[in-house]
Amino acid sequence: MRNDRSWLAPLTGLAFLLVAIVAIAVSGGESPDPTDSSAREIIDFYADNEDGQIISAMLAAVACTLLVFFGATLRQVLRRAEGEGGTLSTVAFAGLVIVAVGLAIDATITFALVETADDIEPSAVQALSALYTNDFVPFIVGVQLFLLALGISVLRHGALPKWIGWIAVVLGVIAITPIGFASLLGAVALVAVISVILAMRSRAAAPPAAA
Repeated sequence: MRNDRSWLAPLTGLAFLLVAIVAIAVSGGESPDPTDSSAREIIDFYADNEDGQIISAMLAAVACTLLVFFGATLRQVLRRAEGEGGTLSTVAFAGLVIVAVGLAIDATITFALVETADDIEPSAVQALSALYTNDFVPFIVGVQLFLLALGISVLRHGALPKWIGWIAVVLGVIAITPIGFASLLGAVALVAVISVILAMRSRAAAPPAAA
Protein backbone atom coordinates (compact mmCIF):
# COMPACT_ATOMS: atom_id res chain seq x y z
CA MET A 1 0.00 0.00 0.00
CA ARG A 2 1.06 3.61 -0.54
CA ASN A 3 0.53 6.37 1.95
CA ASP A 4 1.73 9.24 -0.29
CA ARG A 5 -1.28 11.29 -1.39
CA SER A 6 0.67 13.83 -3.45
CA TRP A 7 -0.75 12.25 -6.63
CA LEU A 8 -4.12 13.75 -5.72
CA ALA A 9 -2.89 17.32 -6.28
CA PRO A 10 -2.86 17.13 -10.11
CA LEU A 11 -6.43 15.83 -10.08
CA THR A 12 -7.60 19.32 -9.18
CA GLY A 13 -7.49 19.94 -12.94
CA LEU A 14 -9.95 17.13 -13.62
CA ALA A 15 -12.06 18.27 -10.68
CA PHE A 16 -12.13 21.77 -12.19
CA LEU A 17 -13.61 20.37 -15.41
CA LEU A 18 -16.26 18.32 -13.59
CA VAL A 19 -17.33 21.23 -11.39
CA ALA A 20 -17.49 23.54 -14.42
CA ILE A 21 -19.72 21.05 -16.25
CA VAL A 22 -22.09 20.82 -13.28
CA ALA A 23 -22.14 24.63 -13.00
CA ILE A 24 -23.25 24.91 -16.61
CA ALA A 25 -25.82 22.12 -16.23
CA VAL A 26 -27.59 23.68 -13.24
CA SER A 27 -27.58 27.26 -14.52
CA GLY A 28 -30.94 26.99 -16.24
CA GLY A 29 -29.69 27.58 -19.76
CA GLU A 30 -27.78 30.23 -21.64
CA SER A 31 -28.50 33.77 -20.53
CA PRO A 32 -30.43 35.95 -23.01
CA ASP A 33 -28.48 37.95 -25.57
CA PRO A 34 -29.06 41.63 -24.67
CA THR A 35 -28.92 42.59 -28.37
CA ASP A 36 -31.88 40.31 -29.17
CA SER A 37 -33.80 40.32 -25.89
CA SER A 38 -35.68 43.04 -24.06
CA ALA A 39 -34.87 44.05 -20.52
CA ARG A 40 -38.07 42.35 -19.41
CA GLU A 41 -37.00 39.05 -20.96
CA ILE A 42 -33.62 39.28 -19.25
CA ILE A 43 -35.23 40.06 -15.89
CA ASP A 44 -37.67 37.17 -16.30
CA PHE A 45 -34.83 34.77 -17.14
CA TYR A 46 -32.92 35.54 -13.94
CA ALA A 47 -36.11 35.51 -11.87
CA ASP A 48 -37.15 32.13 -13.26
CA ASN A 49 -33.68 30.61 -12.84
CA GLU A 50 -32.62 32.34 -9.64
CA ASP A 51 -31.65 29.20 -7.70
CA GLY A 52 -29.84 27.60 -10.62
CA GLN A 53 -27.91 30.78 -11.39
CA ILE A 54 -26.83 31.22 -7.76
CA ILE A 55 -25.69 27.60 -7.49
CA SER A 56 -23.91 27.91 -10.83
CA ALA A 57 -22.07 31.05 -9.70
CA MET A 58 -21.02 29.39 -6.44
CA LEU A 59 -19.74 26.34 -8.31
CA ALA A 60 -17.85 28.66 -10.66
CA ALA A 61 -16.07 30.08 -7.61
CA VAL A 62 -15.11 26.55 -6.55
CA ALA A 63 -13.87 25.87 -10.09
CA CYS A 64 -11.66 28.97 -9.88
CA THR A 65 -10.02 27.65 -6.72
CA LEU A 66 -9.42 24.22 -8.25
CA LEU A 67 -7.95 25.73 -11.40
CA VAL A 68 -5.43 27.82 -9.47
CA PHE A 69 -4.34 24.81 -7.41
CA PHE A 70 -3.90 22.79 -10.61
CA GLY A 71 -1.92 25.65 -12.13
CA ALA A 72 0.43 25.70 -9.14
CA THR A 73 0.96 21.94 -9.45
CA LEU A 74 1.62 22.16 -13.18
CA ARG A 75 4.03 25.06 -12.63
CA GLN A 76 6.16 22.84 -10.37
CA VAL A 77 6.32 20.13 -13.04
CA LEU A 78 7.29 22.56 -15.80
CA ARG A 79 9.79 24.38 -13.58
CA ARG A 80 11.62 21.15 -12.71
CA ALA A 81 12.09 20.44 -16.42
CA GLU A 82 13.11 24.03 -17.20
CA GLY A 83 15.60 24.32 -14.38
CA GLU A 84 16.38 27.38 -12.30
CA GLY A 85 15.59 30.63 -14.05
CA GLY A 86 12.85 29.17 -16.23
CA THR A 87 10.02 31.59 -16.91
CA LEU A 88 7.59 29.68 -19.13
CA SER A 89 6.19 27.77 -16.17
CA THR A 90 5.39 31.06 -14.45
CA VAL A 91 3.71 32.46 -17.58
CA ALA A 92 1.56 29.32 -17.91
CA PHE A 93 0.52 29.62 -14.27
CA ALA A 94 -0.25 33.32 -14.71
CA GLY A 95 -2.47 32.46 -17.68
CA LEU A 96 -4.56 30.08 -15.57
CA VAL A 97 -4.82 32.68 -12.81
CA ILE A 98 -6.16 35.20 -15.34
CA VAL A 99 -8.73 32.64 -16.55
CA ALA A 100 -9.77 32.08 -12.92
CA VAL A 101 -10.19 35.83 -12.48
CA GLY A 102 -12.34 35.90 -15.62
CA LEU A 103 -14.55 33.16 -14.17
CA ALA A 104 -14.81 35.05 -10.91
CA ILE A 105 -15.89 38.18 -12.79
CA ASP A 106 -18.57 36.14 -14.58
CA ALA A 107 -19.82 34.79 -11.26
CA THR A 108 -19.87 38.29 -9.76
CA ILE A 109 -21.97 39.67 -12.62
CA THR A 110 -24.32 36.69 -12.32
CA PHE A 111 -24.85 37.39 -8.62
CA ALA A 112 -25.48 41.06 -9.41
CA LEU A 113 -28.11 40.20 -12.02
CA VAL A 114 -29.87 37.65 -9.83
CA GLU A 115 -29.95 39.87 -6.77
CA THR A 116 -30.83 43.20 -8.40
CA ALA A 117 -32.63 42.51 -11.69
CA ASP A 118 -36.04 43.32 -10.17
CA ASP A 119 -34.81 46.34 -8.24
CA ILE A 120 -32.78 48.44 -10.68
CA GLU A 121 -33.62 50.24 -13.90
CA PRO A 122 -34.18 48.01 -16.97
CA SER A 123 -31.40 49.84 -18.79
CA ALA A 124 -29.00 48.87 -15.98
CA VAL A 125 -30.07 45.24 -16.32
CA GLN A 126 -29.35 45.34 -20.04
CA ALA A 127 -25.97 46.93 -19.35
CA LEU A 128 -25.02 44.21 -16.88
CA SER A 129 -26.22 41.57 -19.29
CA ALA A 130 -24.18 43.12 -22.11
CA LEU A 131 -21.10 43.13 -19.86
CA TYR A 132 -21.66 39.48 -18.95
CA THR A 133 -21.98 38.51 -22.61
CA ASN A 134 -18.85 40.38 -23.69
CA ASP A 135 -16.40 39.95 -20.79
CA PHE A 136 -14.40 37.37 -22.75
CA VAL A 137 -11.11 39.29 -22.98
CA PRO A 138 -9.63 37.86 -19.73
CA PHE A 139 -10.41 34.37 -21.00
CA ILE A 140 -8.69 35.00 -24.35
CA VAL A 141 -5.61 36.54 -22.73
CA GLY A 142 -5.34 33.89 -20.03
CA VAL A 143 -5.92 30.95 -22.35
CA GLN A 144 -3.40 32.19 -24.89
CA LEU A 145 -0.72 32.79 -22.25
CA PHE A 146 -1.34 29.36 -20.76
CA LEU A 147 -1.33 27.49 -24.06
CA LEU A 148 1.67 29.17 -25.64
CA ALA A 149 3.82 28.99 -22.50
CA LEU A 150 2.80 25.39 -21.85
CA GLY A 151 3.40 24.32 -25.45
CA ILE A 152 6.79 25.99 -25.80
CA SER A 153 7.95 24.68 -22.43
CA VAL A 154 6.93 21.11 -23.24
CA LEU A 155 8.55 21.20 -26.68
CA ARG A 156 11.78 22.67 -25.32
CA HIS A 157 12.12 20.81 -22.03
CA GLY A 158 9.95 17.67 -22.32
CA ALA A 159 8.04 17.83 -19.04
CA LEU A 160 5.03 16.27 -20.81
CA PRO A 161 4.53 14.30 -24.04
CA LYS A 162 5.49 16.30 -27.13
CA TRP A 163 2.04 15.96 -28.69
CA ILE A 164 0.62 18.02 -25.83
CA GLY A 165 3.13 20.74 -26.65
CA TRP A 166 2.20 20.85 -30.32
CA ILE A 167 -1.54 20.91 -29.60
CA ALA A 168 -1.06 23.67 -27.03
CA VAL A 169 0.94 25.83 -29.44
CA VAL A 170 -1.62 25.45 -32.25
CA LEU A 171 -4.51 26.25 -29.90
CA GLY A 172 -2.59 29.21 -28.50
CA VAL A 173 -2.03 30.66 -31.98
CA ILE A 174 -5.73 30.54 -32.87
CA ALA A 175 -6.87 31.90 -29.50
CA ILE A 176 -7.27 35.46 -30.84
CA THR A 177 -8.89 34.43 -34.13
CA PRO A 178 -12.64 34.24 -34.85
CA ILE A 179 -12.49 30.55 -33.84
CA GLY A 180 -10.84 31.37 -30.55
CA PHE A 181 -13.67 29.60 -28.68
CA ALA A 182 -12.12 26.33 -29.89
CA SER A 183 -8.95 27.28 -28.00
CA LEU A 184 -10.92 27.67 -24.79
CA LEU A 185 -12.51 24.25 -25.19
CA GLY A 186 -9.17 22.76 -26.18
CA ALA A 187 -7.45 24.31 -23.16
CA VAL A 188 -10.06 22.85 -20.82
CA ALA A 189 -9.60 19.43 -22.43
CA LEU A 190 -5.81 19.72 -22.07
CA VAL A 191 -6.15 20.62 -18.40
CA ALA A 192 -8.15 17.41 -17.82
CA VAL A 193 -5.72 15.26 -19.84
CA ILE A 194 -2.63 16.71 -18.16
CA SER A 195 -4.32 16.31 -14.79
CA VAL A 196 -4.72 12.57 -15.34
CA ILE A 197 -1.22 12.14 -16.79
CA LEU A 198 0.43 13.89 -13.85
CA ALA A 199 -1.68 12.01 -11.30
CA MET A 200 -0.77 8.65 -12.86
CA ARG A 201 2.90 9.63 -13.04
CA SER A 202 2.94 10.76 -9.42
CA ARG A 203 1.04 7.66 -8.32
CA ALA A 204 3.53 5.40 -10.03
CA ALA A 205 6.49 7.23 -8.47
CA ALA A 206 5.09 7.34 -4.93
CA PRO A 207 7.14 5.25 -2.46
CA PRO A 208 5.42 2.27 -0.80
CA ALA A 209 4.18 2.65 2.76
CA ALA A 210 6.41 1.45 5.56
CA ALA A 211 5.53 -1.99 6.92
